[in-house]
Amino acid sequence: MKIIKIILLIALFLVTLALGSQNQEVVNFNYLLAQGDFHLSTLLGSVFVVGFVIAWLIFGSLHLKSQLTVRKLKKQLAKQTPTESKEVTTTNS
Repeated sequence: MKIIKIILLIALFLVTLALGSQNQEVVNFNYLLAQGDFHLSTLLGSVFVVGFVIAWLIFGSLHLKSQLTVRKLKKQLAKQTPTESKEVTTTNS
């Protein structure tokens, strides 16, 4: 299933690349500090990549935070579990 997703992603990237290469119109882009003339395909591609990287950073940090929380809770559970089993064995003896 993972290979199918990777192949689909590569196919979508290639279709996007083919369509973007056909759009070579030069546009004037005004950004915060200055302005520049760019090919529309280059501008769209770079904005897409920047957005993709920002999204990966945000969701990667959220995933890392959740994994650290899970690890911390597992350690707390591991510390509590042996003490409870010792109490049960001492009360039964």
